[in-house]
Amino acid sequence: MRAVLQRVSECSVKIDNKTTASIGRGFMLLLGVCDGDGEQDAVKLAKKISGLRIFTDENDKMNLSLSDVGGSVVVVSNFTLYASCAHGRRPSFIKAARPEVSEPLYEFFCKKLRENGVEDVLTGEFGADMSVSLVNDGPVTLVIDSEELK
Repeated sequence: MRAVLQRVSECSVKIDNKTTASIGRGFMLLLGVCDGDGEQDAVKLAKKISGLRIFTDENDKMNLSLSDVGGSVVVVSNFTLYASCAHGRRPSFIKAARPEVSEPLYEFFCKKLRENGVEDVLTGEFGADMSVSLVNDGPVTLVIDSEELK
Protein backbone atom coordinates (compact mmCIF):
# COMPACT_ATOMS: atom_id res chain seq x y z
CA MET A 1 0.00 0.00 0.00
CA ARG A 2 1.15 3.50 -0.69
CA ALA A 3 0.02 6.70 0.98
CA VAL A 4 0.71 10.28 0.04
CA LEU A 5 0.23 12.19 3.27
CA GLN A 6 -0.14 15.95 3.40
CA ARG A 7 -0.25 17.85 6.66
CA VAL A 8 -3.14 20.26 6.24
CA SER A 9 -4.71 23.19 8.01
CA GLU A 10 -7.94 22.39 6.14
CA CYS A 11 -9.20 19.87 3.60
CA SER A 12 -12.47 19.02 1.91
CA VAL A 13 -13.79 16.50 -0.59
CA LYS A 14 -16.63 17.20 -2.99
CA ILE A 15 -18.57 14.72 -5.08
CA ASP A 16 -21.02 16.12 -7.63
CA ASN A 17 -20.50 19.59 -6.14
CA LYS A 18 -21.58 18.39 -2.68
CA THR A 19 -19.10 18.43 0.23
CA THR A 20 -18.83 14.91 1.61
CA ALA A 21 -15.87 15.39 3.96
CA SER A 22 -14.32 18.43 5.59
CA ILE A 23 -11.66 18.82 8.29
CA GLY A 24 -9.46 21.45 9.84
CA ARG A 25 -6.00 20.53 11.11
CA GLY A 26 -4.84 17.03 10.25
CA PHE A 27 -3.83 14.80 7.36
CA MET A 28 -5.07 14.45 3.83
CA LEU A 29 -4.20 10.90 2.70
CA LEU A 30 -4.28 9.57 -0.83
CA LEU A 31 -4.23 5.78 -0.49
CA GLY A 32 -3.28 3.35 -3.23
CA VAL A 33 -3.50 -0.42 -3.06
CA CYS A 34 -1.08 -2.53 -5.09
CA ASP A 35 -1.81 -5.95 -6.50
CA GLY A 36 -0.61 -8.37 -3.81
CA ASP A 37 -1.26 -6.07 -0.83
CA GLY A 38 -3.07 -7.54 2.16
CA GLU A 39 -4.38 -6.67 5.59
CA GLN A 40 -0.89 -6.74 7.11
CA ASP A 41 0.10 -3.88 4.80
CA ALA A 42 -2.88 -1.86 6.05
CA VAL A 43 -2.02 -2.63 9.69
CA LYS A 44 1.60 -1.47 9.28
CA LEU A 45 0.68 1.65 7.34
CA ALA A 46 -2.11 2.71 9.72
CA LYS A 47 0.15 2.22 12.74
CA LYS A 48 2.93 4.30 11.19
CA ILE A 49 0.67 7.14 10.06
CA SER A 50 -1.29 7.39 13.30
CA GLY A 51 1.92 7.83 15.29
CA LEU A 52 3.87 10.17 13.01
CA ARG A 53 5.17 13.23 14.85
CA ILE A 54 5.03 15.87 12.13
CA PHE A 55 3.17 18.71 13.83
CA THR A 56 5.26 21.48 15.34
CA ASP A 57 5.59 21.99 19.08
CA GLU A 58 6.16 25.23 21.01
CA ASN A 59 9.81 25.20 19.86
CA ASP A 60 8.80 24.94 16.18
CA LYS A 61 10.10 21.34 16.00
CA MET A 62 8.17 18.52 14.34
CA ASN A 63 7.46 16.65 17.55
CA LEU A 64 3.68 16.24 17.90
CA SER A 65 1.41 13.50 16.57
CA LEU A 66 -2.10 13.69 15.20
CA SER A 67 -3.59 12.77 18.58
CA ASP A 68 -1.40 15.36 20.34
CA VAL A 69 -3.02 18.13 18.28
CA GLY A 70 -6.53 16.65 18.08
CA GLY A 71 -6.23 16.34 14.31
CA SER A 72 -8.48 14.59 11.80
CA VAL A 73 -7.80 12.55 8.68
CA VAL A 74 -9.41 12.45 5.25
CA VAL A 75 -8.59 9.25 3.34
CA VAL A 76 -9.19 9.20 -0.42
CA SER A 77 -8.69 6.07 -2.50
CA ASN A 78 -6.34 6.70 -5.39
CA PHE A 79 -5.31 3.86 -7.72
CA THR A 80 -3.17 6.28 -9.77
CA LEU A 81 -0.49 6.12 -7.04
CA TYR A 82 0.59 2.87 -8.70
CA ALA A 83 0.84 4.32 -12.21
CA SER A 84 3.87 3.44 -14.28
CA CYS A 85 5.03 6.11 -16.69
CA ALA A 86 8.06 4.15 -17.87
CA HIS A 87 6.84 3.57 -21.43
CA GLY A 88 4.96 5.80 -23.81
CA ARG A 89 2.92 8.80 -22.79
CA ARG A 90 -0.12 7.12 -21.25
CA PRO A 91 0.36 5.73 -17.74
CA SER A 92 -0.14 2.05 -17.08
CA PHE A 93 -2.13 1.08 -13.99
CA ILE A 94 -1.43 -2.64 -14.15
CA LYS A 95 0.16 -2.68 -10.66
CA ALA A 96 -2.93 -1.22 -8.99
CA ALA A 97 -5.19 -3.76 -7.28
CA ARG A 98 -8.63 -4.39 -8.75
CA PRO A 99 -11.57 -2.69 -6.96
CA GLU A 100 -12.81 -5.96 -5.45
CA VAL A 101 -9.47 -6.20 -3.62
CA SER A 102 -8.64 -2.55 -3.03
CA GLU A 103 -12.00 -1.37 -1.67
CA PRO A 104 -12.10 -3.79 1.30
CA LEU A 105 -8.44 -2.99 2.08
CA TYR A 106 -9.18 0.74 1.90
CA GLU A 107 -12.03 0.29 4.39
CA PHE A 108 -9.88 -1.96 6.60
CA PHE A 109 -7.12 0.68 6.60
CA CYS A 110 -9.58 3.35 7.78
CA LYS A 111 -10.76 1.00 10.55
CA LYS A 112 -7.16 0.43 11.64
CA LEU A 113 -6.51 4.20 11.79
CA ARG A 114 -9.44 4.48 14.21
CA GLU A 115 -8.16 1.53 16.26
CA ASN A 116 -4.79 3.30 16.48
CA GLY A 117 -6.38 6.30 18.17
CA VAL A 118 -7.37 8.54 15.27
CA GLU A 119 -10.84 9.56 16.36
CA ASP A 120 -11.96 11.51 13.30
CA VAL A 121 -11.38 9.55 10.06
CA LEU A 122 -13.40 10.79 7.09
CA THR A 123 -13.36 9.40 3.58
CA GLY A 124 -14.19 10.19 0.04
CA GLU A 125 -16.27 7.70 -1.92
CA PHE A 126 -14.46 4.71 -3.34
CA GLY A 127 -14.31 4.89 -7.14
CA ALA A 128 -16.06 8.27 -7.36
CA ASP A 129 -14.84 11.29 -9.30
CA MET A 130 -13.86 13.61 -6.44
CA SER A 131 -12.62 17.17 -6.10
CA VAL A 132 -10.16 17.52 -3.25
CA SER A 133 -9.28 20.94 -1.85
CA LEU A 134 -6.65 21.47 0.78
CA VAL A 135 -4.25 23.89 2.34
CA ASN A 136 -0.94 22.07 2.76
CA ASP A 137 0.54 23.19 6.08
CA GLY A 138 4.30 23.64 5.86
CA PRO A 139 4.18 22.36 3.19
CA VAL A 140 4.68 18.87 4.58
CA THR A 141 4.14 16.00 2.15
CA LEU A 142 5.31 12.42 2.75
CA VAL A 143 5.14 9.30 0.61
CA ILE A 144 4.91 6.15 2.73
CA ASP A 145 4.98 2.65 1.26
CA SER A 146 4.03 -0.39 3.36
CA GLU A 147 6.79 -2.43 1.70
CA GLU A 148 9.38 -0.14 3.31
CA LEU A 149 7.96 -0.44 6.84
CA LYS A 150 9.44 -2.86 9.34
